[in-house]
Amino acid sequence: MIQAIVTDIEGTTSSIDFVHKTLFPYAKQHLRRYLQTHTDDAEVTTQIAEVAKLEGRPLNLDETADVLERWIDEDRKITPLKALQGLIWAQGYADGALSGHVYADTPVYLRRWHAAGKRLYIYSSGSVAAQKLIFGHSDAGDLTPLFSGYFDTRIGAKREAAAYQAILAELGLPSEAVLFLSDVGEELDAARAAGLKTWQLIRDDKAKPFPAHPQARDFSEVSV
Repeated sequence: MIQAIVTDIEGTTSSIDFVHKTLFPYAKQHLRRYLQTHTDDAEVTTQIAEVAKLEGRPLNLDETADVLERWIDEDRKITPLKALQGLIWAQGYADGALSGHVYADTPVYLRRWHAAGKRLYIYSSGSVAAQKLIFGHSDAGDLTPLFSGYFDTRIGAKREAAAYQAILAELGLPSEAVLFLSDVGEELDAARAAGLKTWQLIRDDKAKPFPAHPQARDFSEVSV
């Protein structure tokens, strides 16, 4: 019996277009100004230092912004970028400039699964802070009370089985009791290699079908 459900965000609970056409451009538009006005923020300075470390060279503020903007364009799954994006989005949500997109069936089935006693988790390449913002300020209201926890790139890469093994260790559940939902076949392959049950969401033509996994057009077709 499935005791916990771990779900991706992009293409699974929420539109890929929302992330790539709303969130990413918003972060890029406000990035440089945000860095300039938050130089006394410890979290910001920590992530700026991490960018320089990853680049392997000293960077001034403008050079740091150049690197981060390039990483946004390249859709890089890098922790300091995701952390800084999350901080910028937090300001946008607080100002009312952003609202987190979720598919219409997402809150319905998250609530249904939660009421049935399933533990719900998010695993996304976006930072935990950014994940909480999407669901805390979603089109359907605050969905965060439904979740037992969140995972991001700090637990490991989403296409590597080791990340899902680490998640299992955190959950304290046998692999066959955990279901992973995603639109990305390579992520599902990695989860299955770690022993998790899997379902692929095929919500639109952006998802490449991986027939090795059960497939659903939305959460109503997912068997738990």
